[in-house]
Amino acid sequence: MNKIYYLASCDTCRKIIKALPQGHDLGFQDIKQDPITEEQLEEMYQLSGSYKTLFSKKAQLYKSLGLKDKALTEADFKKYILEHYTFLSRPVFIINGAIYIGNSQQNMLQVHTALS
Repeated sequence: MNKIYYLASCDTCRKIIKALPQGHDLGFQDIKQDPITEEQLEEMYQLSGSYKTLFSKKAQLYKSLGLKDKALTEADFKKYILEHYTFLSRPVFIINGAIYIGNSQQNMLQVHTALS
């Protein structure tokens, strides 16, 4: 099933969802209300090839925990993403076996193409 992992309280995520093409077949998962499971994260990892790619360094917790001053490993990235939803770079789309991570303009163009 095609899916989007997002944060309902995120203005950017809401804007992106509102702009999605009509007739898409996405399942929606608000990662704050329904946290991602280790199995879901593992699927994202298999598609992206890296936990670091899935990790958001924009999270306020990243700075407040002093993580920017540490040399984080793939295992660390995985642990933090599973511990707190804010560490997952959002939104994450899985469409027809491909993964699209983040909200860059290029990424959103690829998502719209994949859904059309």
